[in-house]
Amino acid sequence: MTMYKASRCPTEELSLSNCAITNETDFPGTKHIDVNTGSGHFIFSIKSSYDVPKGQIGFSLPQRKWAVLSLNQDIMVQPYTEELSCITTITIEAEFMAKKTVTQDPYDSDEMAMEFIKQFAHQAFTKGQLLAFSFMNKKVLQLTIKDLEGVDINAIKHGKPHKVNTGRLLPNSLVIFEKAEHSSLNLTGKAKGKVQRQSIINPDWDFQKMGIGGLTNEFNSIFRRAFASRVFPPEVVEQLGCKHVKGILLYGPPGTGKTLMARQIGKMLNAREPKIVNGPQILDKYVGESEANVRRLFAEAEEEEKRAGPNSGLHIIIFDEIDAICKARGSVAGNTGVHDTVVNQLLSKIDGVEQLNNILVIGMTNRKDMIDDALLRPGRLEVQVEISLPNEEGRVQILDIHTAKMRRYKKIHSDVDCKEIATLTKNFSGAELEGLVRAAQSTAMNRLIKASNKVEVDPEALEKLMVNRGDFLHALENDIKPAFGTAQEILSRFLARGIINWGIPVKNILEDGMLYIQQAKAEDTAGLVSVLIEGPPNSGKTALAAQLAKNSDFPFVKVCSPEEMVGYTETAKCLHIRKVFDDAYRSTLSCIVVDNIERLLDYGPIGPRYSNLTLQALLVLLKKEPPPGKKLLVLCTSSRREILQDMEMLSAFTGILHVPNLSKPDQLLSVLDNIEMFSPEELKQVAKNIKDKKIFIGIKKLLAVIDMVKQITDGHRVIKFLTKMEEEGCLDMEVC
Repeated sequence: MTMYKASRCPTEELSLSNCAITNETDFPGTKHIDVNTGSGHFIFSIKSSYDVPKGQIGFSLPQRKWAVLSLNQDIMVQPYTEELSCITTITIEAEFMAKKTVTQDPYDSDEMAMEFIKQFAHQAFTKGQLLAFSFMNKKVLQLTIKDLEGVDINAIKHGKPHKVNTGRLLPNSLVIFEKAEHSSLNLTGKAKGKVQRQSIINPDWDFQKMGIGGLTNEFNSIFRRAFASRVFPPEVVEQLGCKHVKGILLYGPPGTGKTLMARQIGKMLNAREPKIVNGPQILDKYVGESEANVRRLFAEAEEEEKRAGPNSGLHIIIFDEIDAICKARGSVAGNTGVHDTVVNQLLSKIDGVEQLNNILVIGMTNRKDMIDDALLRPGRLEVQVEISLPNEEGRVQILDIHTAKMRRYKKIHSDVDCKEIATLTKNFSGAELEGLVRAAQSTAMNRLIKASNKVEVDPEALEKLMVNRGDFLHALENDIKPAFGTAQEILSRFLARGIINWGIPVKNILEDGMLYIQQAKAEDTAGLVSVLIEGPPNSGKTALAAQLAKNSDFPFVKVCSPEEMVGYTETAKCLHIRKVFDDAYRSTLSCIVVDNIERLLDYGPIGPRYSNLTLQALLVLLKKEPPPGKKLLVLCTSSRREILQDMEMLSAFTGILHVPNLSKPDQLLSVLDNIEMFSPEELKQVAKNIKDKKIFIGIKKLLAVIDMVKQITDGHRVIKFLTKMEEEGCLDMEVC
């Protein structure tokens, strides 16, 4: 062993050879040397150069770092004559020599492997050794030998590869590159080693315990589109050339579980804690701060994308009420343009020029129509899932979830059947079902409160407290009403006097109306049935429409009446009518009663005039088919059929039902007999006086006359009734 001094490598070119550089006269005919630094032995392949003084050996910076050498340090060196194992597989960890280097330029690992063998064939390498590697005039890489597999030269034909500490690289050795942790190096190609990665799905997650009722299909759709690609290793995704879905939009009526769904997605994924932000929180009164708030949300994901590339973890950003900040550009009044710039900033962050592939943006809204179209295209919020009202099976699941704890602690009576309650709660949202359970609990607790001079709780309340079926029915009748349910109060008002079947015309209308209802329900028919119920004023059209709506037993019944829109502008009126129809499309079976169409159209006979904007809106909506799987029955009433004919509106209806006035004495007597106001003798007197006379009066007008005559207490009711009928022009007159 001879004493030498450690020195610098004379040239950069020789440094990149990763050999120890000796003087031409030192170690003649030697390929490898053993360097003893005092702390260990290190094997180096050598190259000769006259630029290195005799008695010195030049080492590059990575070599000095690996062998823990300092300049001018005395080292003991001797030729290494033992036979080196032949390397079969060498695994190398790569990173940039300059640690702060950030670039997403691809480094093809296949080409790197060929270049590595070309530069370093037959050189000796040791596990843990540091190297400098220049590749295709790109930035210099620092390599670390991570693992070596080799065979003994004598057993190369029959021996099996095994782990070795030092070996000699062969031209046919397998070279595998791996990216160093925290490096921004973007490795591609087949020679890239498999990176240990955490499963994106939380291993403790149980899909059965999600606590989401009635949304199984929706969740399956989200998983298929948004997460299936993230379950596979990055290598497979890279070979497919596909990009991950970056955005999901959950939309639907309030209370259907959008926020709950987003919350559970965040728990399901083995990712960082989701960033949850309400839309209005982004907006700021200071110029530029709103956009800065958006940038801050994505800053952490951007930093990791630059550092870790395809192996970056997933960053989830949840926007509740996303319509607050993503309104269609140009739609917000004023000239500040704050909303527009916030939308622009969000668009560029999700899928701009410097696009991120490690983010998942989940937006929630019940006003999808307000969101800017650019946000809904593929590459942004491309997975759009409607979280609609739960069906009966879904309602059973939701009720089971909210009553599970009561069942566990035996606080719910055995007579409570979730299937029965689910049948009674058509068109209830998930939030309304939860509210129903709370209301039933309140009713049960109220029974155990003594309301004397002061409020006292029954001392045995803990044992006695039990929620029963009656509590649910009480809550259903008095406390909780579905937002997308039947307009029960309005229908009851329209049917305050009931339907008086005064003759064949009424019977025919009800029978034909039921046929249209069955047509609307049928599976093999179009999803839309619209019926015009027309006739003279005061003939009872609205009451008949309300009765048909009630007979339909549809879970969603909405009344669109002019009295709700008094003072509305044309635009506001159109928007209100549109909202009624949009709400109807969310229910499986829906019925809309459009009362008094000519009043909705602002029709006036003097002029005449009407609202063309409202007319066109109604024409479009009356012909628009509901979404697949949804059925809609529209019942319209009008006293001006001839006007609707001139407006070319009659062709928009599936069918037309005519409601006539009473025109025969026996029809009038039938109504009087049904009302039971007159005695049999008085009825005979009325019959005698109206015999052979022409009658033309609407049922509504007739009931108003009867109500007035009811106030008479003496025996002149018949005379007053007949006199009033003549005064109103309903006897011996063609028109009333």
